[in-house]
Amino acid sequence: MEGNVLIVGLGLIGGSMALAIKKAHPEAVIIGYDIDERQLGLARSLKVIDEAAGSLTEAYERADLIVLAAPVMQTEVLLSSLPLERLKPGVIVTDVGSTKRRIVERARRLLECGVAFIGGHPMAGSHKSGVAAARAHLFENAFYILTPTEEVAVQRVEILKRWLSGTKAQFVILTPEEHDRITGVISHFPHLIAASLVHQAREYECENALVSRLAAGGFRDITRIASSNPEMWRDILIHNKQEMLTLFDRWMAEMEKLRSFVEEENSPAIYHYFLEAKQFRDGLPARTKGAIPSFYDLYVDVPDYPGVISEVTGYLAKENISITNIRIIETREEIYGVLRLSFQSEEDRARAKACLAQHTSYAAYEG
Repeated sequence: MEGNVLIVGLGLIGGSMALAIKKAHPEAVIIGYDIDERQLGLARSLKVIDEAAGSLTEAYERADLIVLAAPVMQTEVLLSSLPLERLKPGVIVTDVGSTKRRIVERARRLLECGVAFIGGHPMAGSHKSGVAAARAHLFENAFYILTPTEEVAVQRVEILKRWLSGTKAQFVILTPEEHDRITGVISHFPHLIAASLVHQAREYECENALVSRLAAGGFRDITRIASSNPEMWRDILIHNKQEMLTLFDRWMAEMEKLRSFVEEENSPAIYHYFLEAKQFRDGLPARTKGAIPSFYDLYVDVPDYPGVISEVTGYLAKENISITNIRIIETREEIYGVLRLSFQSEEDRARAKACLAQHTSYAAYEG
C-alpha cells in the first residue's frame, strides 16, 4: 500500500510498528514524531522511520494512517487536540494503548467529525524499552485487539488490517469494555498483585534481613513483572479503574475463601484448590503471546571454575544467538552453579539449548 504513515511516539511499540509496516509496505513513507528529540534522532539514524516530523500539525496534514503510540494519558491529550487539526480526507487513526474504554470515549469527537478511529492493542512487548529495542517481528503471532465502534465501516477496519499486515499478528475484534475486562484479569491485576507481594516482602525485611536474601530465587522470578514502568502502570490502573475495583472485590472474596480453608485446616479443600489451579494453568497455551511479555529463559547447570561463563556464552556467540540477559542464580565452591540465560524468542532459546547440547555436557533446561 502507498501512503504516508505517521507514528506518534517512538518507543519500543511505536518503533516496532514502524518497522513492521515498512516491511510489508516498502513504498509507504514512515513519518515519526516524538517529544524526546534523542529518540527521534535515533529512530532516523536506525532507519526505523523515513522522516522525522518537523511538527505534528504538518505531519497530520500528510498522513493517511496515524498511529498514536504514546502512553495512555498522553494519547488522551492527543485525541483531544486531533479534531482541531487539518486531517487528510479518508485518514484512519488508531492507537496501541493497553486500555480502550476511556480512549474510545475521548475519540468520540473524531468519530463525530467523520474520522475513522479504531482503537488497537497489540498484545506483545519486551522487557527492553526505547526505539533501539524495536524489531519488526515483535508482534508476530501475538493477539492484536481492535475495538471499532458502530460508526466505523467494516471496510475501514479491513484497510487498517492491511496496513498492519506486516505485524503478522492475529486480529481479534472486541468492544472496548470487553477488552478492558479481559486485560484487567490477565494483565493489569497480576501486575498489581506482583507489586503488592514485593511490598509485603519489603515490610517483612524490617523484621528480618534474611528476607531479601532468600527472595533472590523463585520469589524474584514470580514477581518479575513488578519491575515494569511505574508511570505506565499508574496510568493504566487509573484508566481501567472500574474493572480494577471489581477485580479487587472478587480477589478479596477469593482470599477470604482460601483463608477459611487454611483456618479450618480443610485439607481436601486446600488440595483441590491447588489442583484446579494447576490443571487450568497447565492447560494454558504455552507458545502463544499474551498480554504479559513472555520470559524465554534457559537454565544451565555449570561447574564452578574460572572462565565457565565465557565458555558458555562463547558457544552461543559462534552460532549468532543473542542473549538478552544473564544471571548467576547460585554458585558455590565445589558444586554446580546455575546460569539463567534469557532470550528474545522461543526460537532463540531452542537454538541455544541445541547448541549447548552439541558442544557441552552441561544440563540445560527450560523453567
